[in-house]
Amino acid sequence: LALQIFQRFEVGSDWAAFDRGAVQPAALADRIAERTGIAAHDLRALIDAIPPHLQPKADTLALMRRLKARGHRLCILSNMPAPYADQLEAAHACFAWCDVRVFSARVGHIKPEVAMFEHARQACALDLRQSVFIDDHIGNIEAAQRLGWQALHFTDAPRCEAELQAQGYL
Repeated sequence: LALQIFQRFEVGSDWAAFDRGAVQPAALADRIAERTGIAAHDLRALIDAIPPHLQPKADTLALMRRLKARGHRLCILSNMPAPYADQLEAAHACFAWCDVRVFSARVGHIKPEVAMFEHARQACALDLRQSVFIDDHIGNIEAAQRLGWQALHFTDAPRCEAELQAQGYL
């Protein structure tokens, strides 16, 4: 069922259009309903119910605090629908730790598109030799690396921290 609804978040999918800001929640529910046969009102309830369940993980927050304490700038580059980004920023103080927040729906591009990475590079004023892109989706890591970004595949906070230590960031 999740694969039918979210379509693996692939570029060109209904959910990717939502992440891009090209479709609003009601229209997304209608598109998925037409494609899957699931009732649109049930899909709308699901779409609306997701934001409160998006919670920062304690170990990831601790890692972010350590990076910030070491003087590193933190920036967010996220595929995120606007209503979800708005809710997360309002509900969680950790978003204020980030110097720049690039959410896909606000810029009209999604990872792994070149335009999304270029927008983030400019918005964050990144020197790619001195920056590390961390992402949990291997396709985004590969896209970033093809564009000359240093990238680290996030599987969990302890592994990420160990990799960052090995690279001299912590």
